[in-house]
Parts: sequence; C-alpha cells; structure tokens
Amino acid sequence: MTLVVPVRPGDRDPGWLLAQLPADVHEVILVGYAADDGYAADGQRATGERDSASVTVRGLGPWNCEAGDIPHAGLSAATGDLIVLMGADGSMSPQEIPHYLHYLDSGYDFVKGSRFIAGGGTADYPLLRRAGHGALLRVARRLYGQRLTDLWYGFCAFRRGFVDLLDLREDGVELGGELVTHALHYGLRIAEVPSLEGPGHHGPSHPRTVRDGARILGGLLDERPHNALLRLAPRTRREKRAEGAHPA
Repeated sequence: MTLVVPVRPGDRDPGWLLAQLPADVHEVILVGYAADDGYAADGQRATGERDSASVTVRGLGPWNCEAGDIPHAGLSAATGDLIVLMGADGSMSPQEIPHYLHYLDSGYDFVKGSRFIAGGGTADYPLLRRAGHGALLRVARRLYGQRLTDLWYGFCAFRRGFVDLLDLREDGVELGGELVTHALHYGLRIAEVPSLEGPGHHGPSHPRTVRDGARILGGLLDERPHNALLRLAPRTRREKRAEGAHPA
C-alpha cells in the first residue's frame, strides 16, 4: 500500500507522520519534499520512519501548491495496489488508515473520510465554509443520486486502477474534491468512514472558501451524468405521494 502525502510550505515536518505509520504501509511518497529537505528521493531512511526495511520513503518536489492540492505526480508515482491520500499538516491521523483499507478489502472502490457522520468530527470549520459545503452537497446529491456527507475532505483511499481513470489535468482545488467528483462520475462504489480532523497547522496555501467552492461546483457540473437533468427537474405531487406510499 502506498501513502501519498502532499507537504505544503508551513506544514509540520513529516517525521511525526512516519513515526505513526501502521504496518499496512509499505511506501510513502512525500510530494513537495526533495532530497535536500532531509527526505531522499531514492528510498533511503527518513527521520521518524519506522523500520526502514519495511517501508520506502520517496521525495517528489517541488510542486505548485498554489495551483491545487491534488499532487497528480505523487498518484502516478505510486506503486502499491492500494493508495491512501492524506495531508501532512497534522489534522489527519495515519492511525485511521486501517479503517479505510478494511472497506477496500470489503469490495469498495473508493473510501473517503467524513467529519460529519457518527464517530467523526472537526476542530476547525468556519461557518462560511460549512454553509458552502452544505450547498455543494445538495448539488452533488441531486446530480449524482448519492447521499455523501463530506464532499471535499482530503483523507481518502482507492485502488490504483482508479488513477488510470482520472483525467490528469492541472492539479485540482482540494485534496479530495476532484477525486470524489471523478469517483461519482465513473460510478465507483463509495464508502464513507468517520474521521476526526484536528486543528492542524496550515501553510500559506490554506484553501479559500469562495474560490475553491466555485471551482468544485464547476467540476461537479462538468462531470455530471447524462441523466442528471432528470434529477434536477422538480418532482410532481404524484411522484411524491408514490414515494410516501412505498417507502424505500
């Protein structure tokens, strides 16, 4: 299994993360950390890493984090059959990784963390960002017919074959937004698992709510399925009464 971690300017030193890796992780790709940052690009041992014989740490950098937080180079460089994507700012815990892998082993194609289901939570979520996220969720539900609870949280896991389905254009807006949109577009089997988001330490590229929300909305509309207009059309009273008479 490969763990891909984008390291933005101002993030915590990744040594803390490497020291907490579960046994399932066999490769770590630090995007934005070059050899002169202390993490070798040839798989040498890194500070804080557990047994270097069981995990390989590779550095890829630099990358333009202002363009977006999905490091496509890191995804393409992954060699594991399963890929986990998470941030390095300390808000996500590598100890949650086994929960994601459990659902992949159970047959799901794409597993994403959610801060808004039982067992999840967040320490820092401004009111404006929460309102924008709620609006985007309603659009996604109407367009794709799936009831997700957390659209752009960047902690997710998927099979390596999913990378081949991605249209790897410029890096996307947020760690998870573009990946979730593509997973919806291709009809992947998606599971959500509870995740606790800590306060973290965000660098200067911390997401901008309005700009990022607009770009994610554009992605949802661009990738919408052909029958999405039927879902967006107002339902008749007869259809609503039929749903009430025959609950799912």
